[in-house]
Amino acid sequence: MTDALIRPARLDDAAALGQLGRRTFVDTFVTGFGIPYPPADLESFLDASFSPETIARKLVEPGAAWWVAEREDALLGFANTGPNTLPHPEAAPGNAELRRLYIAREAQGLGLGTKLMQLAMDWMQANTDGPLWIGVWSGNEKAQRLYAAYGFEKAGEYDYPVGAWNDREFILRRG
Repeated sequence: MTDALIRPARLDDAAALGQLGRRTFVDTFVTGFGIPYPPADLESFLDASFSPETIARKLVEPGAAWWVAEREDALLGFANTGPNTLPHPEAAPGNAELRRLYIAREAQGLGLGTKLMQLAMDWMQANTDGPLWIGVWSGNEKAQRLYAAYGFEKAGEYDYPVGAWNDREFILRRG
């Protein structure tokens, strides 16, 4: 088996990114954490967040950057950064946000999350006018520990809608 290649995402990755995003979200939050999302809410969220059209629009969003981890033409993970969208009174659109860092279940433990995180951190530090931001589910302690190792601290909380269901999210800030 060859090592994974990490590269900038391309527009022709949109469908594969959508499939990976859907699968990773379900694996992490439904299967892994057991969040009992009502089926209609989950499907509505997945369709809105991970359709090829949605991903294609986000890939060309001004100020956003995407990277994928790929092996033998299969995507194993991705990271996405962009202008801040988190609802915090000190956050500004010119600040950078790590929006998603997803690693497929079968690729966890290969160091891809660390590599993608470092790329995202380097990019955000070079392309921001202030602090860096991350939103993370309040129950995902593993992710919170990862982000704390990069200097992020809790700065607030908000409700993240998954359909009509709301997840409690922590807002993390560095700087």
